[in-house]
Amino acid sequence: MKFIKDSFIVNDYVKLAIVDKRITPTMEKNLRARGVDLIKTIGCENSYDAIKFHPDISIFKLNDENIVVSPDVYDYYNDKLKKYNFNVIKGDLPIESNYPNNIQYNVCLFGKYAIHNFDYTDKNILNYIKENNLTMINVNQGYTKCSVCIVDENSIITSDEGIYKEVIKHNIDCLLISKGNIELFNMNYGFIGGCSGLISHKELAFYGNIKLHPDYGMIYDFVKSKNKEIVSLSDEKLLDLGSLIPIMY
Repeated sequence: MKFIKDSFIVNDYVKLAIVDKRITPTMEKNLRARGVDLIKTIGCENSYDAIKFHPDISIFKLNDENIVVSPDVYDYYNDKLKKYNFNVIKGDLPIESNYPNNIQYNVCLFGKYAIHNFDYTDKNILNYIKENNLTMINVNQGYTKCSVCIVDENSIITSDEGIYKEVIKHNIDCLLISKGNIELFNMNYGFIGGCSGLISHKELAFYGNIKLHPDYGMIYDFVKSKNKEIVSLSDEKLLDLGSLIPIMY
């Protein structure tokens, strides 16, 4: 296996990904059937239950072998990832229960763009963004990656109007969908970024059945226009398990 070069962007078939430990047996079976091995998360104990196991809450893959993780779960991921020769970087701040002290690693990075509320971004990630001259798009929504489904280097899907209004200023192709219709344990609803992830250069996977979303037609057409196929990992309603993080192919 080889390191995936960029955050969230996939140019081959994913062989290793990080997923929420609460992934259902059917979803796990369908990912493994496609050749994707899984590293399951450990909970951030100070966070609230709905998101404590979400990969994108405590983990951020910078590039190649470099991964930043929250210090409160550093030992777990360092142990899990060292056998693959990853460089696991201890983040600056631990995850806490209250917003905005649980958004430090929930950065949306794709292509030449980075989207986040940069007042709260972990310094290791922020330094990387600046050193690589990425276009910084500042938004109020701190759960940025949760809110954004990445389709390719210049295309995303979101239900957050604030994110939508900012990214279109940068000529990013963005599909705005309706809020809700995604489960998130004991919360009112989840988000499109948190129930999805690229599993190959031509496949965008969803935790659940995307056909049950009221905006499925628009989503299907948008993804198809980017020369990608949709994969529903189960027949249930979409479930926000935090972004699937692809790390090796």
